[in-house]
Amino acid sequence: MREHIMRITEFGAVGDGKTLNTLAFQNAVFSLKSYADKGGAQLFVPPGRWLTGSFNLTSHITLFLDKDAVILASQDPSHWQVVDPLPSYGQGVDLPGKRYMSLINGDTLHDVIITGDNGTIDGQGLVWWDRFNTNSLEYSRPHLIEFVSSENVFVSNLTFLNAPAYTIHSVYSNNVYIHNVTANTSPESPYTIGIVPDSSVNMCIQDSTIKMGYDAISLKSGWDQYGISYARATANVEIRNVHLGGASGSSISFGSEMSGGISDVEVKDVHIHNSLTGIAFRTTKGRGGYIKEIDISNVHMVNVGTAFIANGSFGTHPDSGFDENAFPLVSHIRLHDMVGENISIAGGFFGTKESPFTSIILSNISLSIKNSDSPVDSWQCSYVDGSSESVVPEPCPELKSFDSDYGRAESL
Repeated sequence: MREHIMRITEFGAVGDGKTLNTLAFQNAVFSLKSYADKGGAQLFVPPGRWLTGSFNLTSHITLFLDKDAVILASQDPSHWQVVDPLPSYGQGVDLPGKRYMSLINGDTLHDVIITGDNGTIDGQGLVWWDRFNTNSLEYSRPHLIEFVSSENVFVSNLTFLNAPAYTIHSVYSNNVYIHNVTANTSPESPYTIGIVPDSSVNMCIQDSTIKMGYDAISLKSGWDQYGISYARATANVEIRNVHLGGASGSSISFGSEMSGGISDVEVKDVHIHNSLTGIAFRTTKGRGGYIKEIDISNVHMVNVGTAFIANGSFGTHPDSGFDENAFPLVSHIRLHDMVGENISIAGGFFGTKESPFTSIILSNISLSIKNSDSPVDSWQCSYVDGSSESVVPEPCPELKSFDSDYGRAESL
């Protein structure tokens, strides 16, 4: 059976950048539900500027944006639905309580495609960033796209601009493939993040360019006691052939909300530019969970403040109900085959006395440090155990030897 195609204009939408088309998108999706068992359906968005508030998708649907088609997010908060916080977070991320639903939302769906001929989805996030900076948000900011408890999701061949918070958020989902997308926000945009695999498994992000105000790609899995209780890990994630930038954060980050665990992540063929930090691992007491079995290789960094940072005392708590004795595990992290140019600081690995970082393996890494004759050490370490081989500049003593079992295994 062939996919049934309908145009958004068939539902009264007007692409003038001024007419609000939320009802047209909602009605189109409702109409296309009837084709779920008939080969699915495509909602075609032609050239134009299509202003809308938030709307839900359905299963077995393709949302296709033609070249020169722009979906514009309304800047009026009343055009965005308000929903409960995610159960693995317990609160909104920006402030306690509820949150605005994403512009394009999928809840408990399967077999969904969002694609196009390099069409654009513009979150018009400036008003949201201003509200965040002035503490005038009523609820936590919305994302551009969010899939919750969904599977077999494909996002490709699109440009995303000016997300209010996250660009693409995959949470409690399975089999999510993101290919050939561009995501940009202003370098000054507060805590904007590109792609967030969150308590999701079997994800692939490839052939994409992501430049954000905070983090480009950030892997998460829940916040303190809520994430521990919900117990949904992020696992089996591949990231490859990506160009990344995180102006005030990191190009690739793990955590700090990682209470459900993050494991079995492979990252390779990465270009990192103009970032405060290249690769970051973030946790703090109360998180519980783990970050383990991470392999990152073939990375080229240019103009980066700190190439690597692992911080065991990073982040805030949703409320006072967290368990101070829930210490996170960070172990079996392998960073290898990397080159950096115009780097300010090579790295810092700061575990905690209660939960040291273990089996951190560095190999074949060459970083060109700015002001390399500075007396400030380019590596700083505490409560960390690991090993290194062929690393320039020479790392701190805790990472020099092959004393750990994991290090010996890697060297065989």
